[in-house]
Amino acid sequence: MEKQPLPTDDDRPGESELDIYVQDRQQVSSEPASRAGWNSKIEYFLAQVGFSVGLGNVWRFPYLCHQNGGGAFLLLYVLLMLVVGIPLFFLELAAGQAIRQGSIGVWKSISPRLSGIGYSSCVVCFFVALYYNVILAWSLYYFGNSFQSPLPWENCPVQGNTTVTECEKSSPTSYFWYRKALDITDSIDEVGSFNPYVVGCLFAAWTIVCLGMFNGIKSSVKVMYFSSIFPYVVLFCFLVRGFMLDGASEGIAYMFYPKLEIWGDVQVWRQAATQVFFALGLGFGSIIAYSSYNPKNNNCHRDAFTVSFINFLTSVLATLVVFAVLGFRAKEIVMACVLSNVKKLSELSLDPSLMPNFNYSDPKSVSLEVYTEWFQQSGNENPWNLTECDLEKEMQKGVEGTGLAFIAFTEAMTLLPGSPFWSAIFFLMLLNLGLSTMFGTMEGILAPLRDRFKCLAKNKIKLTVVSCVIGFLIGLIFTQRCGNYFVTMFDDYSATLPLIIVVVFETFSVSWLYGADRFLDDIEAMLGWRPYAVYKYLWKYVCLLAMLGLLGATVIRMFIKTPTYRAWNQENQELVNVDYPGWALAVLSLLIIFAMLPVPVGFIYSYVKDRREPRSRDTEAGHYNIVNTDETPMTDMSEQDHRNGFAVSDSLPLDSA
Repeated sequence: MEKQPLPTDDDRPGESELDIYVQDRQQVSSEPASRAGWNSKIEYFLAQVGFSVGLGNVWRFPYLCHQNGGGAFLLLYVLLMLVVGIPLFFLELAAGQAIRQGSIGVWKSISPRLSGIGYSSCVVCFFVALYYNVILAWSLYYFGNSFQSPLPWENCPVQGNTTVTECEKSSPTSYFWYRKALDITDSIDEVGSFNPYVVGCLFAAWTIVCLGMFNGIKSSVKVMYFSSIFPYVVLFCFLVRGFMLDGASEGIAYMFYPKLEIWGDVQVWRQAATQVFFALGLGFGSIIAYSSYNPKNNNCHRDAFTVSFINFLTSVLATLVVFAVLGFRAKEIVMACVLSNVKKLSELSLDPSLMPNFNYSDPKSVSLEVYTEWFQQSGNENPWNLTECDLEKEMQKGVEGTGLAFIAFTEAMTLLPGSPFWSAIFFLMLLNLGLSTMFGTMEGILAPLRDRFKCLAKNKIKLTVVSCVIGFLIGLIFTQRCGNYFVTMFDDYSATLPLIIVVVFETFSVSWLYGADRFLDDIEAMLGWRPYAVYKYLWKYVCLLAMLGLLGATVIRMFIKTPTYRAWNQENQELVNVDYPGWALAVLSLLIIFAMLPVPVGFIYSYVKDRREPRSRDTEAGHYNIVNTDETPMTDMSEQDHRNGFAVSDSLPLDSA
């Protein structure tokens, strides 16, 4: 049903404006709500937490924390989350809950000329869904291979009577990841054939997502009861087991050791802000979509704080687990290095006065502290050509992204008793973390399209199936032997810049075009109490300037630093930084342009349409005066109607006066 303007006295002669207003409210309120809703608050929390808590909490946050000052980075992260992340999260929650539509409908209600913001969110969600599901496919592949003893990545394969050279010079886990799972090429230019195992796993991943989204939130939330809770069970199991391992305390100490000097580094602020931005899922439209299924009086202000801090605590929990296990792995490797070096010393015929005071009859008794102290005193250049065996350097190897999950952490699990069990539950955890995020990402695509186009709303199941089929077919790009490099390209460039621009427009449109005070008025009418006035200044100045600063820093970094990717060099058995070729730079540029294009296109389309078909001031501002850049109040609508009618559609009952 199309929205119809409220009748005036001319339409109903003999009735006062107040009588007409009351009758219309009663009529609209009696209409049944056609939009779905959550069965309980628990379902909503599972969905929002499941979307915001994803793979980045496990393999991105720990890396950033370790590389950027440990405890100092945690404090910086909390500060930015409080002054930027939570206010913007609250803004999206309130807008979605009030207007009860997806991102396209929300920003079109704010102003028809801003509808492109919602379409940009959909495009970015689609890009993210394409490569994110490939990561789920990799997790499925490793999960399926975990039911073996020993694990297939525990030892190097043997050809004839010799160990495979590539594996021997790298590690069994690196060899399995790059050669068996990916069968990767040396560069993005070498396309290679499709990996049949990854293709099969990708098909399975999209099938799971399709079945989970088959009936919208009614079906996906049933999966989330498991996919949102199970990761916490696994993390606590790993935490308890990790604390019992030798080297766990060293790993956690390295992670949390504060380095306050990092606060003076602009890049650290940029990385912290970006992590807050992506951890909460701002700009995707998924927050708006999930919130749109809430009742109007839901306390979205409390939800913003609750979900944000659950997300933060999950990141801290995952970081404790990661560095406890990585500390154990590093300690095992370093102690093996110490043992090897002590044995080398014992086999040399040297002047006893030059020999360190070690117990050569029992090399295992030499502690890391004693060896490190002797090595530092002897100087890095020693006549025995021994290695340093540095614990911190060992912990820094492969602790970011896929390198953490599929190499470093996987290697650590091979050292645990019952390694197949720990491997299986770890990759099942990754699979569930990814699924919850994928459900939210897909909802950020499907909900706005269903709200905007009635034909799609009537064919909800077909829309879901077709979207998943298209996602699988395009996703085959990532299953080539060079597919991992395309995943890196999409992850680094297809979402970051467009999403920041989307959030800048969101913040500007609400706080300046619509008006922060008026937005707070509408929230007050919706919740029954008025949020703190500090949000007005945070939205108008702090958040907007912070996002503009993040946008500027990101753009400058893209132009100053040549885009590169990490490629596996088979000859040297190591990762090397490689510049993107010209065609790849063109592709990533098109990804960014295509994601941002709906914003100017929507504005131009609306402007041209207004020029050809001049609308009344009421219509241009939105049906219920959703946005009115002119501060003059509407004459044909009461102030209370304006405040309570914030984005009310004909399919929803109006809140009682």
